[in-house]
Amino acid sequence: MLPGRWQNGILARCTGCPDMRIIDRYMLRQFLKAFLICLISLTGLYIVIDAFTHLEDFLRCAEKRGGLFSVMSFYYATRSVVFFDRTAALLTLSSAMFTATWIQRHNELTALMAAGISRVRVVMPVVGAAVGILLLAAVNREWLIPRYRAELVKWPRDLAGVTARELQFRYDAETDILIRGRAVQPELSRIDRPDFLLPLPLTDYGTQLVAAEAFYRPPEGNRPGGYLLRGLEQPKNLDSVPSLKLRGRPVIITPPDAPDWLKPGECFVVSEMSLEELTGSEGLRDYGSLMELIRALRSRSADYGADVRVAIHSRIVQPLLDVTLLLLGLPLVLSRESRNVFLAIGLCGLVVSAFMLVVVGFRYLGTVSLLSPALAAWAPLILFVPLATALTESMRQ
Repeated sequence: MLPGRWQNGILARCTGCPDMRIIDRYMLRQFLKAFLICLISLTGLYIVIDAFTHLEDFLRCAEKRGGLFSVMSFYYATRSVVFFDRTAALLTLSSAMFTATWIQRHNELTALMAAGISRVRVVMPVVGAAVGILLLAAVNREWLIPRYRAELVKWPRDLAGVTARELQFRYDAETDILIRGRAVQPELSRIDRPDFLLPLPLTDYGTQLVAAEAFYRPPEGNRPGGYLLRGLEQPKNLDSVPSLKLRGRPVIITPPDAPDWLKPGECFVVSEMSLEELTGSEGLRDYGSLMELIRALRSRSADYGADVRVAIHSRIVQPLLDVTLLLLGLPLVLSRESRNVFLAIGLCGLVVSAFMLVVVGFRYLGTVSLLSPALAAWAPLILFVPLATALTESMRQ
């Protein structure tokens, strides 16, 4: 119910009246309360289900890294940040629809409208708070999540220590070298048993580079970025031959040309493809910032597919899509003057399901190159903005 001072008189008709601040604070308090309850409940449910699923992995890790509580706390603290990002739009919409239904259920909206205050003015603090949360989610997506990307790509079984993963063979798009290996250890930036297949212009000393291990080294000073191969097994004569060049640029650097940082039995393969890019774009696509995605796309060595291009456009349009979803769902409750909380929840689920099906469908079409990446990301916004505008206008009537 509204505060007591509203129960015994006529509400102010002027929306600029100081008394309107009481309504704003009341609506804001109801919305934030609903949002926090939903966020904490869903996050707790996710943690409980996931923790029981991977309990054996956590127990095994706790024996090596300390107590079970500390291991699980850090693991789920980082996952909770991602969970907030994935559910922010849904939670703001459901909280806003619940708040609107709640004030209609207790006839508070009727009293406010009888005093000459429009529906739009009543829900303005709710919309403002929802937009603020969605902007916070965008900041979280671009700043906080990328800082913990190395942790977010790990499974519970990887927490116990260094874990070798299968290496997916990939071509360096600039040099046409096929980078292969038995396994990769991202924590050490290491490839076990590297076996690089060389293109025809680089086969003066052999068709393969086989070594015991390889380490990715980022650019430093005059040294380019690439892979340092140690324990070279094939070919065996690289300690006494000059470096190999491609289009006038050194690609396979041998010890005679870099005696200050290359030892016998080593060689250096120049590549702009980092180990993270080599092991797949999923972690970068899901947890990287927008600027990191753009820089990766500009890399001459990593030939990313349409999925990363769709992800870049989707990252730009995501805040606008979140606000559009809010403006699609909230008018459905206010224009119907529904007092049934369960009906509001059902409408919220229906709106979100239809909205997400369209968004995911268009993005899939862009990923498989049936649509351009830009159109695949922006088409849902083009489709839903006119509908959201029409529904918002209905609240003014």
